[in-house]
Amino acid sequence: MPKTLLNTKLETADLKWVTYPQTEGQWEELSGLDEEQHSVRTYEVCDMKRPGGQAHWLRTGWVPRRGAVHVYATLRFTMMECLSLPRASRSCKETFTVFYYESEADTATAHTPAWMENPYIKVDTVAAEHLTRKRPGAEATGKVNIKTLRLGPLSKAGFYLAFQDQGACMALLSLHLFYKKCSRLTMNLTYFPETVPRELVVPVAGSCVANAVPTTSPSPSLYCREDGQWAEQPITGCSCAAGYEAAEGNKVCRACGQGTFKPQVGEEPCQPCPANSHSNNIGSTVCPCRNGYYRARSDPPSSPCTTPPSAPRSVVPHLNGSSLHLEWSAPLESGGREDLTYTVRCRECRAGGSCLPCGGDLTFDPGPQDLVEPWVIVRGLRPDVTYTFEVAALNGVSTLATGPGPFEPVNVTTDREVPPAVSDIRVTRSSPSSLILSWAVPRAPSGAVLDYEVKYHEKGAEGPSSVRFLKTSENRAELLGLKRGASYLVQVRARSEAGYGPFGQEHHSQTQTDGSESWREQLALIAGTAVVGVVLVLVVIVIAVLCLRKQSNGREAEYADKHGQYLIGHGTKVYIDPFTYEDPNEAVREFAKEIDVSYVKIEEVIGAGEFGEVCRGRLKAPGKKESCVAIKTLKGGYTERQRREFLSEASIMGQFEHPNIIRLEGVVTNSVPVMILTEFMENGALDSFLRVSHPTYFHNRYALFELQRTPASQLNDGQFTVIQLVGMLRGIASGMRYLAEMSYVHRDLPLGGKIPIRWTAPEAIAFPSSPLPDAGAMGSSCEVMSFGERPYWDMSNQDVINAIEQDYRCPLPQLLPPSLHQLMLDCWQKDRNARPRFPQVVSALDKIPESC
Repeated sequence: MPKTLLNTKLETADLKWVTYPQTEGQWEELSGLDEEQHSVRTYEVCDMKRPGGQAHWLRTGWVPRRGAVHVYATLRFTMMECLSLPRASRSCKETFTVFYYESEADTATAHTPAWMENPYIKVDTVAAEHLTRKRPGAEATGKVNIKTLRLGPLSKAGFYLAFQDQGACMALLSLHLFYKKCSRLTMNLTYFPETVPRELVVPVAGSCVANAVPTTSPSPSLYCREDGQWAEQPITGCSCAAGYEAAEGNKVCRACGQGTFKPQVGEEPCQPCPANSHSNNIGSTVCPCRNGYYRARSDPPSSPCTTPPSAPRSVVPHLNGSSLHLEWSAPLESGGREDLTYTVRCRECRAGGSCLPCGGDLTFDPGPQDLVEPWVIVRGLRPDVTYTFEVAALNGVSTLATGPGPFEPVNVTTDREVPPAVSDIRVTRSSPSSLILSWAVPRAPSGAVLDYEVKYHEKGAEGPSSVRFLKTSENRAELLGLKRGASYLVQVRARSEAGYGPFGQEHHSQTQTDGSESWREQLALIAGTAVVGVVLVLVVIVIAVLCLRKQSNGREAEYADKHGQYLIGHGTKVYIDPFTYEDPNEAVREFAKEIDVSYVKIEEVIGAGEFGEVCRGRLKAPGKKESCVAIKTLKGGYTERQRREFLSEASIMGQFEHPNIIRLEGVVTNSVPVMILTEFMENGALDSFLRVSHPTYFHNRYALFELQRTPASQLNDGQFTVIQLVGMLRGIASGMRYLAEMSYVHRDLPLGGKIPIRWTAPEAIAFPSSPLPDAGAMGSSCEVMSFGERPYWDMSNQDVINAIEQDYRCPLPQLLPPSLHQLMLDCWQKDRNARPRFPQVVSALDKIPESC
C-alpha cells in the first residue's frame, strides 16, 4: 500500500522551492490547470540563451522519510522537441537529471549544500518518451510523460529532491513522493502489524488474535515484499482457545453460544451440547449434565450424559452340593453406556436367625465383582444353610448416583450334610519331581464317598494361577511335575451324593533334593553335548566358505551397497523412487548434499511454484567459485507431508548426472525456509526462447539442454539454422535416453510445461498408466522446428485426440528436413512396439546434419 510523503497536485499555495543560480531563464513556478481542470502548481524552464554547460537547479523542501528505506518519485512532465524550437542552440537537450540529498533536519540554504553531484546523489537521467512539438502559427501539442524513480536506501531523518536542467525546455507538472508498506493484516487468526519493507523480502512475526493461542513453535510469520504486498503463503500456527470458534473469515475467535461448547484448542467449530446436557453460558468448554444424568471421569466432554443401569433380570440358580452356578439376563436399561459389569453380594441366613454377610470360606469364580459375563460360580457352601444372593448391574456412572442401586435377589438353600474334611495326609513316596500321597477314607453322613479333589501349590506362591487341582477316585494321589527340593501345601476334600465337603487342613510336603540322575537323563546330557559340538563345527565351515566367496567376488563392481539402489551391467545406475524408502528423509540424505544456509544469498523472487516462491540467488561454498543458482523455497506453515513431497524432487534430481539434465546443487533442510538449489536457467522455457531466437540454454522440468555457445552475430541475425535446431532435438533425445536407461518415467516433455495432450503418445492419452518412456512423446520436434509454435495450433485438446485417432499427424514445418519428418512419423506410429527407442532416435538425429 503506497503512503504519500508529498503530492504537489494537492498543494494550493505556492511551493516556493529553491532555484540556483539566481539568474534569468531559471525555473519558474506557475499556476495552471491539470487534465481534470484542477488548479495545480508547476515549474517550467526554457533558457535557450544560457551559456553552454550552465545548469539550472530546482530543489524541493525538506521531506521527512517517516521510516521508509526506499522512496518512489512519480514525475509528470512535458518536454519540447529541440528541432521544433526556433531559437534552439546546439546545447538544447531533451533530458534532465534527478538528485536527492539526505539530512537529519531541514538545514539546507540557498547556497548549501553545494549545487553539484557530490554531495547530491544522482537518481537517474530522465529522457522524455513523448516530445511536444511547436509548429509556426499553432499551439504546441504533445503527450504528458510519466516517470517513476526509486530513491534509496535512505537512512537519515529526511531528504531533498533536486532537478538539474542543462538545456531542456520543459514543464514539471507534478511530483508525487511516496513509499510502499504492507498494511496491517489479519489472516487465519493471526495479526500482522503495518510494516515498511527494508529489504527485498522482510519476515514479519505475527501474533494470535484475542481468544486464540499459538499451536506451533516458532510463532507464525509472513513476508512483506518491497512492493508493499504480503507474500502469498499459507499461515498456520494459531487456533481458537477452548470455548471459542473461528468467525468472520478466520479473523476473530467468537465465544460458543448457549447450548454449544468446544472442549479444546483447535480449528473445530463449536458443537451442540451432547444428549442430556445443556449450557446456559457462552464460551463453554463443557456442557453440564441435567439432573439425574452423569458423565464419568474418563468420559470426554463430547460424550452424552448417562444414568446407572436397571437391575439384572431372571436370576437362575443351579445348585450342585456345595457349589452353585448363578446366571441371569441383562438389564432392560443399560443407562446409555456400554461399560456394563455385574457384582454379586451374599448373605447367610439360618432358620429363626438373622442374616449376616457370608464368610470368607466361599469362593466366587471368576469373582464377586467386575463380572463381564452374566454368570458366576460359588463354591464352599455349607449344608442346610439358606443363602441370599443379590445381583446388581453397574456402569461407569453408578458410583456418581446417590442412594442404593437396584438389584435382583435370589434365595438358595443347600442340601444335607456333605462329607467331613479330609485329614491325616501321608507321604508314601517322594522324588525330586513327584509326591505320592494317601489319606484315610472319611465317614460320609449322606452315603459313600464318590471321589476326591486334591488342591496343592508351592509354598510362598501367591495368586490363583499358582494353585493346581487333581481329581482321584481312590484315597491316594500322585503329584507330578514338581520342583526339586520345593515345599508344597496340599489339601483334600471328599464328594458324596450331597456334594463336596470342605477342604481339610493344609499338609506340608517336600520333594527330594539329593536324588541322582537316571541313566536316561545322563544319556540325554551326553547326546546334547555331542550335538552342540557338531553344530559349532558346521558354523565354522560355513563362515570359512562365505569369506572365500567374498574374496573371490571382491573385484566385481556390478552391485552398489547403497540402500535400495544398485548397478546393472557395468556402470548403468537405476533410478530409485524416494517414496519406496521407509523414511523419505533417508532418500534426501543419500541423494542430495546438505548446504550451509550461510553460503546462500537470495537476490530476487522470479516466480512461484507449487510449494512456495522461486528465487534467483548466489551460492558461494568454501573453496569453490561463486555461481548463480535457482532457489525453490518451501512456504511457511507446511505439513510434514508437504515437506516430504517438496524434498522428493531433490531426491529425484540428485540421482541424475548428465549434460542434458538439470543439475542439483543441494538442499537446505536445517533452517527455515527449506530450500532446493539447482543450476540457474536464465532464459526460461524453450518455446518462449525460440520465439525470440536467442541462443543460450533451455530446460524442461528435470531436463537441461545446452546449446552451442555461438555468438548471436554468427547466427543469421539471431535466427537458428536447421542444424542448430536439430542439435536441440538431439539434446532432448539424449536426455530422455539417459532417463530411459535409468528406468525413470518422464511423462512431461512439452517445452513450456503445458498440458501434454499434444506431446504425448496416443495410448498414453487413452491409458495414462501405460508404460513409458518411449519416443511417442517426441512431439516437441515439431514445436522446435517451427520456432516454438504450439503443436496443432489452436485446436482444442479433444479435437487433437480425435485427429490423432484418425491418423492425423503434425504437418511438415517449413524448415523441417524430410529425413527428420520421417523420424517424427516413426515416433508417432500407433503401434508403440514399432516406434524407435531413444537410442535409435539419437543415432538418427546424429545422421540428419549429414543430409542437410
